Amino acid sequence: MLTAHAKGESMNLTDKISKLKKEKKAIILAHNYQRPEIQDIADYIGDSIELSRKATQETQAEIIVFAAVDFMAESAAILNPTKKVLLPTLGARCPMAQMLTVDEIKRQKTHYPNAPVVLYVNTLASAKAYCDVCCTSANAVEVINSLDADTILFGPDRNLAEYVAEETGKTLIPIPEWGFCPTHLLFQPEDVTVLKLQYPDAVVMVHPECSAEMRRVADFIGSTSKMCSYARESKAKTFIVGTEEGILHRLRKENPEKQFITAYKEAVCPNMKLTTLDRLYMALKEEKHVVRVPEVIAKKARAALDRMLAINH
Repeated sequence: MLTAHAKGESMNLTDKISKLKKEKKAIILAHNYQRPEIQDIADYIGDSIELSRKATQETQAEIIVFAAVDFMAESAAILNPTKKVLLPTLGARCPMAQMLTVDEIKRQKTHYPNAPVVLYVNTLASAKAYCDVCCTSANAVEVINSLDADTILFGPDRNLAEYVAEETGKTLIPIPEWGFCPTHLLFQPEDVTVLKLQYPDAVVMVHPECSAEMRRVADFIGSTSKMCSYARESKAKTFIVGTEEGILHRLRKENPEKQFITAYKEAVCPNMKLTTLDRLYMALKEEKHVVRVPEVIAKKARAALDRMLAINH
């Protein structure tokens, strides 16, 4: 809990950020996993595809402050070459995105020369430049179904690949073989079993980045945006949530009459939590940590992202 002094400082910082934002014609985009105070000051909160779309739609903004991790800010920079995109914390890197290299994509293409390459947006721009189309956890099934191919190279999340293969009936070859999200791997079905004893009527919502064992105990599997929609529309009053705990802040704000319990309290993405009000303020004030993607890479990656955005989810 914030002390009274800390709350006062937070309020002062919030006011300063709001003032700077207007002066610089900036907008703040925040992922659902960000700290509550970052979500509260953001202009838009969402998952990868929601924020990607929003970045391209905000034609009046000159600066985009992306409160998330590296690959999301890169995507915003690729899609908005005339805008300045800032990442408040340079160390906010996605471990999963680091798992897939360009060399690995090329190596797998020699084994499957006719297979299209679909990459989760949780990849670096250099990898996106070597794929046919990107996807998010919200639209991965639609993207795979849109392809006229039965065998597809898919990276870097093995669990999402398994889930999409189950949903589409297609063969997805994971690249790398064991790519994963360290935070989602923390969720275990035993924890859900124990929580269900305490909350027998609770609905279990699980992210497709979770293991197959976790997906089997879920009542609903979906991206963070789909979890928000599902919770809003569901008649259930209690939900056990199998994704990074940052989503609980949004779920509780949007559904004050419902109860949300994390499936595992320690499932926190340290990289998503690196963005603080102080760091966001300094990034905006000094316009620092500008995200730059070389044009030769950006041009190829933009084509893959545009194809993704053209597919409804």
